[in-house]
Amino acid sequence: MRAPGFWWRTPPSFTARLLAPLGWVYGSIARRRMEGQGEIASIPVICVGNLVTGGAGKTPAAIEIARLLVLAGRKPVFLTRGYGGGERGPLAVDPARHAVADVGDEPLLLVRTAPCVVAKDRAAGARLAATLGDVIVMDDGFQNPSLRKNLSFLVVDSEVGIGNGLCMPAGPLRAPLEPQLRRADAVIVVGDGEAANRLTARKRPPVLRARLVPDTKATGGLKGKRVLAFAGIGRPQKFAGTLKGLGADVVRLADFPDHHVFTASEARDLLEEARRGKLLLVTTEKDKARLAGAALKELREATIAVPVRMAFDKPKMLTAGLARLWN
Repeated sequence: MRAPGFWWRTPPSFTARLLAPLGWVYGSIARRRMEGQGEIASIPVICVGNLVTGGAGKTPAAIEIARLLVLAGRKPVFLTRGYGGGERGPLAVDPARHAVADVGDEPLLLVRTAPCVVAKDRAAGARLAATLGDVIVMDDGFQNPSLRKNLSFLVVDSEVGIGNGLCMPAGPLRAPLEPQLRRADAVIVVGDGEAANRLTARKRPPVLRARLVPDTKATGGLKGKRVLAFAGIGRPQKFAGTLKGLGADVVRLADFPDHHVFTASEARDLLEEARRGKLLLVTTEKDKARLAGAALKELREATIAVPVRMAFDKPKMLTAGLARLWN
């Protein structure tokens, strides 16, 4: 799904106001659903979710939280529904056996840091995860009531914030703002933009500042290079900004919907455009994970992926918050 542009305009546009009654109905249903009491897992559950639909940095935040848990001597296990994959689970992801078509793109990134369980039924997934580690890091599922959370983080992109503040389809919110914030233990604001000021000005929940940092060891060779960037993530323009920050000359950004499944025809077009313009093909790690199969092999081999990690301004504050789960 590609988020419509009017979602991010303030004040709400005519189209948003026209759809507002539908947003109110959707939000009311989502709010009531969130109030459900889910199953209690046998190990602590840390949820990393989004206030809005689309990408905000949720998966990098979950990976960094798991990394900090490992450093603290814990054995985290990721739990995700595996968006875009055909497997219902619960199953433990094995990169040697499972492809994007089976489990989606995000689990193949998560499993590089810690074991990852894919399950459409999160309570059933938690039962399997408890056999693999001692704490669950749930990637998404904040609004899903089937599993009780011990600690919940909401990730917000500082450049777009909550958009027009309305619920889908009138705006990007997955549920009304206040009920979501009341259930969050902290908000992770990613970047230095001002669109999230409405959240950072509040006293509760506390705000953790973070930013997405590219791996310069893997991407140092991009400086001064003319590149054709392509991405199927929540905000492809953010990826283009990252490349420019690395000194790359982004000749064109080919943007696709979030979790886009690339076709052989699209692969041929990208390869041909890169050849004609003598451009370097660059994409995100999530997008490269979806370049699977023989039809996409040439594009996969010709493309450089840019790894990023979530860097918290005050990691000790986050570590202290995580430690309270066991104190």
